[in-house]
Amino acid sequence: MDYTRIRAVAEELSALPNTGKVEISDGTIVMMMSPSGTHELTAWKLRRQLDRQVSDDLAAHTGGDVEDPSLGILRRPDLIVIPLAAMDTPGGFHPRDLLLAGEVVSPSNHANDYAQKMQDYPAMGIPLYLLVDPRKGTVAVMSDPGVDSDGWHRYRARHDYVFGDKVTVGPWTIDTSELPLYGAAE
Repeated sequence: MDYTRIRAVAEELSALPNTGKVEISDGTIVMMMSPSGTHELTAWKLRRQLDRQVSDDLAAHTGGDVEDPSLGILRRPDLIVIPLAAMDTPGGFHPRDLLLAGEVVSPSNHANDYAQKMQDYPAMGIPLYLLVDPRKGTVAVMSDPGVDSDGWHRYRARHDYVFGDKVTVGPWTIDTSELPLYGAAE
């Protein structure tokens, strides 16, 4: 099935009641549950910290489609940093406009953030990938997207942190001491 048809099906699914995020990767529609309160709080705290640091021509934003039809990929990162000028366009954001994509790992579908997005985001040319895991209290910052010797898109640099650390993400710093862990019920 071609990407246009897959995208149309994804739109139909996302219009259904009680549907979480719908994404497309590797010719497959990926359905995700609606995020928990802790997940949303973490994304909000990250965005708020970045808001204080980005220049006036940039925005830290929680939400929005990031799509590259030529690659057949539609993602909805939990957090992005993007030029304000790119926000004033119809439809989703082009991944080449993003300076950062951030994900808060969900308790139920962590493989999506650790595996699939680790391939999709560098393939889309997104220079920084911030991966926050409230299950384990860890943070990873990936940078330098490229193609490895096997032809796979990968980030060639990775720096790992634990909650409580001050984390350098490109030109910005995240204080992870204010980020919550998931509770037992999540």
